[in-house]
This record gives sequence, C-alpha cells and structure tokens, in this order.
Amino acid sequence: MIIIHCLRKTTWETYKNKAFYGESYIATEGFIHCSEVETFSLVAPNFANITDSLVLLCIDTTKISSEIKWECDESSGIAFPHIYGLLNISAVVNVLPFLRDVEGTFILNPELQSSKSN
Repeated sequence: MIIIHCLRKTTWETYKNKAFYGESYIATEGFIHCSEVETFSLVAPNFANITDSLVLLCIDTTKISSEIKWECDESSGIAFPHIYGLLNISAVVNVLPFLRDVEGTFILNPELQSSKSN
C-alpha cells in the first residue's frame, strides 16, 4: 500500500540522499503524519497557506522499517497512518509535486489517481 507524506521541497532536497527522515516530527509530534491517497484531500487544505514548493512522498508501507499505527482523527473519525519512528528513505518509491489549481486548491496527481482503489 502507498501512503503519502507532504513536505517542503527544500526539506526533501536536504534528506533525499540520507538514510532516514523525520527527526523534527518525532521530536515535536512523536510520529510522522501520513495519509492514504483516498484521504489526502482531507488534509491538503492544511498546506494551503504554504507558499513554498511542496512535494508528496509516496511511501510503500511494506518497506517502512518503523512501526505504522492507524489512528483516528478526532474531528473526522477517519484513521490516518502515523509512522512511529524515522522513515527510511528506501521506502519512498516516488516523489511528486503538490499540485494546485488557479485558486490554490489541491489537485490529485495523475500518478496517484490509479492508486486510489489499490
């Protein structure tokens, strides 16, 4: 299964050639926030005010070396995948741009549209 994590492109450029990512999330949140392709549109508005270029890490859950817990968001009741530990970069199978329409609303990448039902 593919899960998604959104971050600034500049941050990805810093970590893409390292073994692990996520120290700051672990320090502040205790885990790395992710979502399924189907539910990413629910969290995409959280990035609306970020003007920096963003990317989506497409992460293969079978390749993650840390524990993944599916935890319900209290406001929506939807379970989101949280990575409890560092993300090994080897689990990242694709990196896509965070696409927006002219109003700034998230657009699902064509590469992810076929993943919605997988």
